[in-house]
Amino acid sequence: MTTHQTAMIMMGLAVVLALAHVLGRLARRCGQPAVLGEILAGILLGPTLFHGALSDAVFPTDVRPMLSTLGNLGVALFMFLVGLELDHRLLRGSKRAAVGVSVGSIVCSFGLGAALAVWLWNAHPVGDRLAFVLFLGAAMSITAFPVLARILTDRGIQHTRVGALALASAAAGDVVAWLLLAAVLTFTGSQNSWQVLLILPYAVVMIAVVRPLLGRFLAAREPGGAEAGEHRPGAGPLGALTVLLLVSGALSEWFGLHFVLGTFLAGAIVPRQGTERLRAAVADRFEPVTWMLLPAYFTAAGLKVDLGTVDADGLGELVLILLVAIGGKFGGAYLGARATGRPGPSATTLGILMNTRGLTELIILGVGLQLGLLDADLYSLMVVMALVTTAMTAPLLRWAYPRELVDADLRERAEAWEAAVPRPQAARPVGGEPSGVKR
Repeated sequence: MTTHQTAMIMMGLAVVLALAHVLGRLARRCGQPAVLGEILAGILLGPTLFHGALSDAVFPTDVRPMLSTLGNLGVALFMFLVGLELDHRLLRGSKRAAVGVSVGSIVCSFGLGAALAVWLWNAHPVGDRLAFVLFLGAAMSITAFPVLARILTDRGIQHTRVGALALASAAAGDVVAWLLLAAVLTFTGSQNSWQVLLILPYAVVMIAVVRPLLGRFLAAREPGGAEAGEHRPGAGPLGALTVLLLVSGALSEWFGLHFVLGTFLAGAIVPRQGTERLRAAVADRFEPVTWMLLPAYFTAAGLKVDLGTVDADGLGELVLILLVAIGGKFGGAYLGARATGRPGPSATTLGILMNTRGLTELIILGVGLQLGLLDADLYSLMVVMALVTTAMTAPLLRWAYPRELVDADLRERAEAWEAAVPRPQAARPVGGEPSGVKR
């Protein structure tokens, strides 16, 4: 790396972080998740404005690979945290409804996305047609679990029945969607070497061997409290998890899939029992790093988005993409919720929430562009779709799930919790003494 390249990448990162911070704060003030403003910052730094003059000045061609590398490291850490935060306990008491919402939203989204891909193929013939159709169906099936969790937390509804069900459905749906993407990449010729045969034993070893060993290693080093450094994990656990996510991502990439699948799996296999404080402390350490590196990924992705080339045909395609994306997710989630006995308002709210896509969708689209399953024009349109579907979630949620319904659901859940917890009974007097009297 030359002195000029070092100076340019540092200056470019400074510009990226400053703009992402400003637009992220602006998005929060507008009732949107900060990631929406950060993604928009990446697009504004791309060739859409000033015919690429701004992006060429800030990020010359020779420093863009370094920017992509930093962004990929940020995505690796982010996907590890997504896996780390997945909690199968969310499904307790709502397995049937969560499965119904997840399956309904994925099946409808995948079917409509695949049908749209058959029509879009005429204007965007890239690589293998079957791979294109299956990939677009998988891309339409994504719900961004982390962004959804942030929206629910900002609205204070993560502990309502609807909020818990939405989180459970998104968690289950994300796992299925990533498995679906892995299947698409495996069986559509995205890789053609013998390494693909190692995917199954790799997953088995991670779950059956690495997970229990990791659980014993981390449980022995679980912080015991503030005095023991509750939020300061030692070099051993932090180093072990960092090595695990990097090796898993590297193996996943070598097998012919994508490193995001490996880093996601590395986070998902971390045991939850007995590692609560340690996982929270590790997340506290990793999240500031992702805050610095993810905007680099947004910018690297934005450098490939040129909305200035979208013509009337492109606008027509964008309308169809939005209709399919919104209709598939909303319709599938709504029908799945209703089929499992959820009332209409609850099903409507779930349909709105499952349309949240955000960063996860951007990662999937980046995979498709890298593997040649999307061309630049369609990639740009799909990025706009991800922004629109995420931006519409918060305002529609305020309409479908107003504050009075939220408060009523919170009271109902609190009453149900109190009724379910047995009250302690008074101790029986011993030797004629009243209970509670000390000897």
